[in-house]
Amino acid sequence: MRGGVNLVSQLAEEERRPGVITASTGNHGQSIAYASGLLGVRAIIVVPEGANPGKVESIRNLGGEVIFHGRTFDDARKHAERLSREEGYRYIHSANEPALIAGVGTYTLEIIQELSDVDVIIVLVGGGSGACGTCIAAKGINPRIQVIAAQAAEAPAAYLSWKEGRIVEAPNKTEAEGLATQIGFELPQPSSEIC
Repeated sequence: MRGGVNLVSQLAEEERRPGVITASTGNHGQSIAYASGLLGVRAIIVVPEGANPGKVESIRNLGGEVIFHGRTFDDARKHAERLSREEGYRYIHSANEPALIAGVGTYTLEIIQELSDVDVIIVLVGGGSGACGTCIAAKGINPRIQVIAAQAAEAPAAYLSWKEGRIVEAPNKTEAEGLATQIGFELPQPSSEIC
């Protein structure tokens, strides 16, 4: 919920007024729905058809409006981007948002507070906001902390983007819903140089 709360709380009134829209397989959508509910902002979450029913129910219980579209996260993302352009909603990207990354990165602060001698943090990569926030926070506190980012082998776009130094699109065949992206995203990639 951290990323959504940090981002939505910083939106200008003209961005909040029409509502926000995002795409998610569930976790990010719950964050945006929760934050929007706290702040009285309409939240529309586009999820792939066949999205995890428990996560969809949670998004709805948190006040988010759910739209099902496409087979994959990337299908849902493209639909949310189109609706944003057509309807004037503030599109919230699941990774290319500095305030989202900053909010997500706060869990790293808690890890370091609880485990003052931590030397390795392993984080999963979907779009990369969690890994990016972890790298920035961990390295800012202790440059010796090693951050290991793991991505599903069947959805390697973020890894390939990091390896090739450019944004790469790759097949997304994973069933690991929170890691299921077919393209690397621009903003999280520079953090890989920090780690």
